[in-house]
Amino acid sequence: QVQLVESGGGLVQAGGSLRLSCAPSGTFYSINYMGWYRQAPGKQRELVARITSDGTTNYGHSVKDRFTISRDTAKNTVNLQMNSLKPEDTAVYYCNAWIRVAPLRTNDYWGQGTQVTVSS
Repeated sequence: QVQLVESGGGLVQAGGSLRLSCAPSGTFYSINYMGWYRQAPGKQRELVARITSDGTTNYGHSVKDRFTISRDTAKNTVNLQMNSLKPEDTAVYYCNAWIRVAPLRTNDYWGQGTQVTVSS
């Protein structure tokens, strides 16, 4: 059974940086894409960034030019480097991945979430 294992997050002052990492555990064929979403209290979950198997990236409008998503294909790991953090970046960040677990079956997986808090 596949699970997404997240690391990173925590408390940082405004203007600081944090790095999140995520990797799937278990057995699978391939990863279609991996990414990060976030959800702040009282708000809907929103896309932060995602990266496809061919390296194409997409960013949420509010994080573009501050956050960078990268993928280590050898380790099946996705990293999110967050710079110039703002208090409005405070949220629970969730790793997301579309993973092929059988020749004709692809599932959508979510991590348990990691808290990022940016103090002013």
